[in-house]
Amino acid sequence: MQKLLLSMAVLTVGFSGSSAFAMGEKTYRQVCMACHASGVANAPKSGDKVRWAPLIAEGQVILTAHGYVGVRGMPAKGGKPDLSIEDFSAATNYMVNQSGGDWKRPEKSMMDGIKKELIARELAQKNPKK
Repeated sequence: MQKLLLSMAVLTVGFSGSSAFAMGEKTYRQVCMACHASGVANAPKSGDKVRWAPLIAEGQVILTAHGYVGVRGMPAKGGKPDLSIEDFSAATNYMVNQSGGDWKRPEKSMMDGIKKELIARELAQKNPKK
């Protein structure tokens, strides 16, 4: 019985990880690919390790939060107003992992950090320093 439960737990973890990857790829294909496949508006192409390296170095919290509210030439939420932070994060992870990174699906504490940084970034955009 213990072996059966352990096997089920391992399968569940495997599927949840692969489903996060699948969700990231799906969101990438539906939203991000329009710019990140061809480099429109100077977007780093998915798979371009040189262009992605400094972005990956910013860290998962910063890159995800700043991208979500819009950064450089990228529109907020990748131009899809109803895109959730969770789906955006999955797509960002997908692109990072295709481009030399090794990011994992954010746990609750990291997602809380992303949301906190996202609020700070939104406030900074609304109240720029003069």
